[in-house]
Amino acid sequence: MDNIRFILVVTFAMLVFMLWQAWEQDYGPKPEVAAIVSPEGAKVAEELPTTADASSQPESAAHNPVSVPVEAATTANTVKIKTDVIALEIDLQGATITNLDLLNYPVEKANTFVDSVRKMIGLDVIKANTAPVRLFDSNPDKIFEAQSGLIAGSGSAAGPNHTTTFSSGQDSYILQPGQDTLTVPLTWTDNNGLVFTKLFTFKRGSYEITLDQKVKNNSDKAWSGRQYSQLLRTPDTTGKGNMLTGGMRAYHGGVIYTEKNKYQKVSFDDMAEENLDVTSKGGWTAMIQHYFASAWIPPADQENSFYTKALKGGRFVIGTYSPPVTVEANSDAQFVSRLFAGPKIQPMMEAIAPGLELTVDYSVLTFIGKPIYWLLNKIHNVIGNWGVAIIGVTLCIKLLFFPLSQASFKSMAKMRKVQPRLKELQERFADDRPRFNTEMMALYKKEKVNPLGGCLPILIQIPVFMALYWVLSETVEFRQAPFVLWIQDLSIQDPFFILPLIMGVTMKIQQSLNPAPIDPIQAKVMKMFPIVFTVFFLFFPAGLVLYWVINNTLSIIQQTYITRQIEKAG
Repeated sequence: MDNIRFILVVTFAMLVFMLWQAWEQDYGPKPEVAAIVSPEGAKVAEELPTTADASSQPESAAHNPVSVPVEAATTANTVKIKTDVIALEIDLQGATITNLDLLNYPVEKANTFVDSVRKMIGLDVIKANTAPVRLFDSNPDKIFEAQSGLIAGSGSAAGPNHTTTFSSGQDSYILQPGQDTLTVPLTWTDNNGLVFTKLFTFKRGSYEITLDQKVKNNSDKAWSGRQYSQLLRTPDTTGKGNMLTGGMRAYHGGVIYTEKNKYQKVSFDDMAEENLDVTSKGGWTAMIQHYFASAWIPPADQENSFYTKALKGGRFVIGTYSPPVTVEANSDAQFVSRLFAGPKIQPMMEAIAPGLELTVDYSVLTFIGKPIYWLLNKIHNVIGNWGVAIIGVTLCIKLLFFPLSQASFKSMAKMRKVQPRLKELQERFADDRPRFNTEMMALYKKEKVNPLGGCLPILIQIPVFMALYWVLSETVEFRQAPFVLWIQDLSIQDPFFILPLIMGVTMKIQQSLNPAPIDPIQAKVMKMFPIVFTVFFLFFPAGLVLYWVINNTLSIIQQTYITRQIEKAG
């Protein structure tokens, strides 16, 4: 029994160590990829999806003659838009979203309690970077853009792609108080009588942007084409993107969702090895990072083609294109798609598209993580504090496993009671190990002690602990979520290490309630575990340490009561 318990504790310690490494390890700096400059036409052709109509396309629609009424045009190169939750810029060259800020999600959160303590003890206050998280970014070192356009069919005049210069009636739009929707029209007209309009529609409180690409055919011949929407990104090789989202080492790359294969990750390495070419009804493509996601969602009722490309200069593209649509002469048509760009809040994402909530990855323990998240969310809706929600979930978990832990603690108490007699047997049969094992098992049978009963609490805690780790690490609601006083962000470590120290004390107390291993070497190693675990937990998210403190405290109360009852009885 001692050996089994020792192995379980050592295994648990190794798991904690691995999680600690995952928490501490950042994406290390990598050699920068030198950008390769190519002619504009070749660059556009490279970035466009390869379709059956691709051979008929000009190298660049940006060189097509443009006819736009002068009075309707703005002299600015970008259009700035602001709603209550996002602020973005659309580059008129291509009508591409080049910058997008999440107004309710600062890079860092100022901790007034910690700041006041630092002032009190004479330390400088570390100024927090309270600028909003930038999702789409035009910075050449970390390009991330949402591109869209139309690819003309064989024999049709070229449609506008993501380098075509559009026109806007004004250079800024703001969602006004009391206004629920905001529409931003951008237009481009060719010399053949074709008018293309991109309508971006924004809703109050929403991170979903609807894009309507309208085609008005004023010519005397039919026009056919496909819609494409894609995300272009340069991977973050500095590690700073990780720090902006909590310092976690999280998956950063492409994702697709199809009717057949459901949720699939498509890493940048996968894109470099092979171009993706998949067709599915509905679905979506996305680029995800820790806490945030960006996804193009085409119509669910149409057959969509999914693709990826590895471009020169270390850039990658993931996107979809639609089936061809024919617009007869003197008629019009429209192509619709939606763009999600925001935090990975599961209930919100579930309402937008099937499977979009799967971008919140709880690893192989999703079947445990999902119920834990659901319960946390329900408690938070009532209480309004994520730290209290963690305490509530801990209580629920303890109640769920109460009968099992009750039996385990009874077994531990009985083991503690027979410990002196085991020590006596060990001394008596020091030179006869087989006889000692026989006498020990006879003693267990006589006293009705289950030598494996005390291992159950550890076995129960391992998957729950791991699942809760992923829930706290991946759930954006915990990012910068306050608890009390100095803990103003449950997703990062305790700034004063108070919770880890309390955890170490509770672990030591709980260890004193358990029977010590008979093997002196194991006994010495076990005594070191509270110290080792405390060191690991110094760098764990405060929410996870809070769970462990509450769990240990409840276990101590329960185990103390059971031990006293058995000692009185016997």
